[in-house]
Amino acid sequence: MSGHSKWATIKHKKGKEDAKRGKLFSKLARAIMVAAREGGTDPTMNTALYNAVEKAKSYSMPKENIERAVQRGGGQAGSEAFESILYEGYGPAGIAIIVEVLTDNRNRSAAEIRNIFSKHNGALGQPGAVAWIFERHGSIIVDAAKYAEDDVVAAAADAGADDIVLDGSSFEVLTDPTALAAVKAGLDAAGIECEQAELTMVPKSTVQLDEADARRIIKLIDALEDSDDVQDVYANFDISEEVLEVVAG
Repeated sequence: MSGHSKWATIKHKKGKEDAKRGKLFSKLARAIMVAAREGGTDPTMNTALYNAVEKAKSYSMPKENIERAVQRGGGQAGSEAFESILYEGYGPAGIAIIVEVLTDNRNRSAAEIRNIFSKHNGALGQPGAVAWIFERHGSIIVDAAKYAEDDVVAAAADAGADDIVLDGSSFEVLTDPTALAAVKAGLDAAGIECEQAELTMVPKSTVQLDEADARRIIKLIDALEDSDDVQDVYANFDISEEVLEVVAG
């Protein structure tokens, strides 16, 4: 799990910049609409919707945007027909990559994802090619500069967290996917602010990258995340603090 929370924190900071341009909000709205359409508009009864809404809140998506997406997903104001697809592939240095897509055109998305992998020295694989390397978890990011480790560990453990990882300037609290809401509520009750709360794919093992491979991987991930249909990208790389500072700066 080493390195996962480092990259999760970097992605969150990048996401906030994307949100300023409005592009991220459209992706978050799409996820909310699909969750509401498939499971109903009550977040207390629809775990997927709760998770989608909490993720949107963590990126400071306006409340009215969130409510509008819920209404559209519930059919109160029209709803597009999107489907969820997982693509699996390999990047430079053999890094395993999973791409989560929500699309209204499967053929368009497949062609675009394949083209992005190809342009960045990667290759799209068959279903199941790399999924076995990852496990689904709830992930909560807490600023390590604001809270004592003992306080975070105690609150998270009491709330039912599976693991707490300190990596760089952040704690990552890992939960069972079904326990994400309860653990976040426990941290909130303990007065611990959560910078990010979402479902994620955590690699069982990671590959350490040098600067050259790190640059190539980040370019590939940036290109994937820039696609309108892509919701999330997961990979099993690790980058040292020194290299990360250079390539992500």
